[in-house]
Amino acid sequence: MVKSSQQLVEQAKGAISEVSVLELFEALQNDDSVLIDVREPEEFNVGHLAKSVNFPRGVLEMKIHLHPMVCDLCDKDALECLAHRPIYLICRSGARSALAALSLKEMGFEKVYSVAGGFIEWVNSHLPVEYGS
Repeated sequence: MVKSSQQLVEQAKGAISEVSVLELFEALQNDDSVLIDVREPEEFNVGHLAKSVNFPRGVLEMKIHLHPMVCDLCDKDALECLAHRPIYLICRSGARSALAALSLKEMGFEKVYSVAGGFIEWVNSHLPVEYGS
């Protein structure tokens, strides 16, 4: 049976944990939190959250070990360093981040969260946005 993209996203959302933008805002007050924006660079440059690192959905699994937090805080294997931190994923609307969360969960990450409503919900909630790269 062929699935639509919407069906695939709904299936992913059933297997992952989601947080609201307000829960994310609170979580970002903790220096232990990792925030990855899985949108394309052009989208990221138009506006993004402070502390976010841009790893587009298509390369996330190949680049997650390059997250700057790994370099700053860990002397051990990069993936192991990140595996014990809460990882929040955000995209435009919450679809790509849900798929990305499922992928990271399958890689063995346990504290992975997709931001429900994504960047659109963040902006609509009048939360702070940074501009440029």
